[in-house]
Amino acid sequence: MRGTIKMPSTIENKLTTRQAFQEMGKGRGDVGLPGIDGAIDCTHIRLSNVHLNNIQEVYRNRKGFFSLNVQAVVGPSLEFYDIVPEWPGSQHDSRIFQNSRLHMRYVEGYLDGCLIGDAGYPCLPFLLTPLANPDTEAKRRYNEVHTRTRIVVERVFGIWKRRFPCLSKGLSTKLICTTTVIVACAVLHNMSLILQDVPLEEEYVEDEVVPVEPPNWQPGDGFAMRQALIDRIFI
Repeated sequence: MRGTIKMPSTIENKLTTRQAFQEMGKGRGDVGLPGIDGAIDCTHIRLSNVHLNNIQEVYRNRKGFFSLNVQAVVGPSLEFYDIVPEWPGSQHDSRIFQNSRLHMRYVEGYLDGCLIGDAGYPCLPFLLTPLANPDTEAKRRYNEVHTRTRIVVERVFGIWKRRFPCLSKGLSTKLICTTTVIVACAVLHNMSLILQDVPLEEEYVEDEVVPVEPPNWQPGDGFAMRQALIDRIFI
């Protein structure tokens, strides 16, 4: 179906996606990161119809306005692969991922590749995050490649919000309808890519940039995998 939001499932689609992400990370003689299925992040969709009371305060985010914190996974061609639109703005990115169907599919082995995310996510065997304090040349090179690879998700959010200004100006629909609007905008975005209707990229600036909060959970098994990858590729 045109515009369908889904993770790459066939062997051919997986290989094409992973090769594209690997190419994306190359620079200054470095190879890219292997096995990347998608770039993950969250973005706030402003709500303009939330009235202040104790229940609805959960929708107030760290930037001070009411929103939904929408998780998305995107591909190397700027398409949406997965979207979770229903969490209140106060919820942490890592908690949204921990409770998502996507996380469970990786844990249970239904998905066999790896995601790439920022420092707000835990480092997992299937989720690569940057190093906080890279103290060797190999670790610094890893971080540079990581940044070049992950930046695509921020590009997608910028294009998406410019294409559908309601996502940045604020949705005034009832909450039960708002999530449907968000998903519909993601589907229409994917359809526009199929039709090769991509707007010119301009810098998109969020209302206020705030520091990334560290994840609220962090198993230990991801660190060993990340270090093994650095040792294998960057040393």
